[in-house]
Amino acid sequence: MDEIARWGAMSADEQWEVLHRVAGADAQMTNFGEATMDAIERIKSQLAAAPVVLYMKGTPDFPQCGFSAQTVGALRASKAKFAHVNIFEDPEVREALKTYSNWPTFPQLYVNGELIGGCDIVVEMYKNGELKQLLAEAGAAA
Repeated sequence: MDEIARWGAMSADEQWEVLHRVAGADAQMTNFGEATMDAIERIKSQLAAAPVVLYMKGTPDFPQCGFSAQTVGALRASKAKFAHVNIFEDPEVREALKTYSNWPTFPQLYVNGELIGGCDIVVEMYKNGELKQLLAEAGAAA
């Protein structure tokens, strides 16, 4: 019960530790558990590889949802240099990212490994000038 009460305040790593233990993965990892852990490692690697990473539906040149398109538009209007991950190409990362970030929807924008938010937050930050400033501080604005 304590873990349930604290779940929202736990870090992604703490949540994964609980899931790992509850699933009995300490004794024997299932294929699902291995795939999930591999996906978490891919996420960490992607976030470490670039200062700005956008997890989105589709690609910047061919977004496959309006929210992803708006987020790309805000980044491009801010002259951002950013990496992207098409979540449709890696269903394991798509599912693992929801828990890793504690954010259930896409797109998800990360700056220096930290979740900034989804479309509404990014667009609002663009409108008030915070996005450009954040990108400049990360060395990701042209």
